[in-house]
Amino acid sequence: MGVNTMEHHDLLAGLVRLHVLHHAIEHEIYGQWMIDELAEHGYRLSPGTLYPMLHSLERKGYLTSREEYQGSTRRRFYRATDFARQGLAVAKGQLLELTGEAMHDKTGSVHKPAFQESDQ
Repeated sequence: MGVNTMEHHDLLAGLVRLHVLHHAIEHEIYGQWMIDELAEHGYRLSPGTLYPMLHSLERKGYLTSREEYQGSTRRRFYRATDFARQGLAVAKGQLLELTGEAMHDKTGSVHKPAFQESDQ
């Protein structure tokens, strides 16, 4: 992503939450893994941002967690709940509607990205 995502943190926070839930549905996640995964997609989150988000998602019923100890190291693993699966399904439908609308202007013309693979 060429754009500084931190400038648009408030706007993108919902997308980050959806990304977290997507992965937590696929498999258990933990904080540092999720920070690294999000970084691959251009999101730079600190532990001070991600962990409160994970705790909030757990309080709201989207995630459950368990602790695992390896020697003196403690790691908390998160997994999505059925409520998260339902919520993500609703969000995906809304995202499809938004992207469909956003890709067309009022005349019905499709907006094309500035770069397409066929341009190579």
